[in-house]
Parts: sequence; structure tokens; C-alpha cells
Amino acid sequence: MHQIGKMDTNPVFIPPKWGYIFCVMKIENSVWSSLVLGMHDALVSTLGLIVGLAFADATQYIIVLTGLIASVAAGLSMMASEYLSQKAGGNMRGALHRGIMTGAAYVFTAAMLLMPFLFISNTVIAVIMTYVVATAIIFFFNYLKSKINGQRFWPAFFEMIMVCFVVTMASFIIGEGAKIFFGIVI
Repeated sequence: MHQIGKMDTNPVFIPPKWGYIFCVMKIENSVWSSLVLGMHDALVSTLGLIVGLAFADATQYIIVLTGLIASVAAGLSMMASEYLSQKAGGNMRGALHRGIMTGAAYVFTAAMLLMPFLFISNTVIAVIMTYVVATAIIFFFNYLKSKINGQRFWPAFFEMIMVCFVVTMASFIIGEGAKIFFGIVI
């Protein structure tokens, strides 16, 4: 029986893409769940924040600064929440590891989503590129997971894309409804 967060000793080789070979150990589902939790939460909340600020005509500087502050705070919150959740569930040994994995996945994903705004001054193009980055993150994560754990890529990829899309659309509709209900004009 494996311990939470412990790696299996059966290596899986990913075919070389850039002239070298990765040797990756099979990662347990508990680690994947922590990565998915941090990554997916960052995709939805950071993307919502970025797009919301962009539609509110915030400057590039405001979008990056607000995104950075919110992402670090949310990443630390996610780390603490996963740690406490694991401890409450009786996982004393793996709680810190899982918390760090969740928080790091959140901060890394959020930083990647903010990158277009560091290099592109046109807000509309930066938003479009942020969606491209989000799709690339989902693609890469599911590709890596499928190669390491031998799972099917496309069903997992499309499921994660659809969940992100539905949550993002629901957030947008709630935001538009709140603007109408409270009579806010931006």
C-alpha cells in the first residue's frame, strides 16, 4: 500500500519531444487531486478576475497588480485550506505536502494567466492570449497526466475545459445579473 503523496517506483517514459527523455514516476491520485484543486481554482477565479477587470476598463498595471495580489493571497488560502482539510480527514503525514502542492499549483497557474498582460499592452489581445494560455495549461496538464498514469487524454481534457467554461459562464451571468439588479453602470 502506498502512502499519500508517495511516488511509485515504476517509471513511465515520455517520448522525446525536444531532444531529451523525461523519466517520470507514476504519481498517486492524491497528488493529482491536490494539483487539480489548485490549478482549476486558479483557472476559474483568476481568469474571472482578469476578464472582469479588463471589461471594467482597468489599466494593464491595475490588472497585473490586482491579479498578483489576489493570486498570492488565494494561493496561500488554498494551501492552508488543503492542509487543514487533510488534517481534519486524518491525513497527518501528507497534509503539509498536499497543502503545498495545492498552493503552488494555484500560484503557478495564476502567474501563467497574468503573463500576457506583462507583454501585451492591448487589453483585448491580452485577454484572448490569457484564454489561449488557460487552454494550453489544461492541455499540458491532461497530456502529462495521461502519459504518467496511462489515462485517456481527450475525455479528461474536454471534461476540464467544459467545467472551466460552465463555471466561467455562470460567473459572468451572475456578474451581469448583479449589475442589472443593483443598477451598476461601468
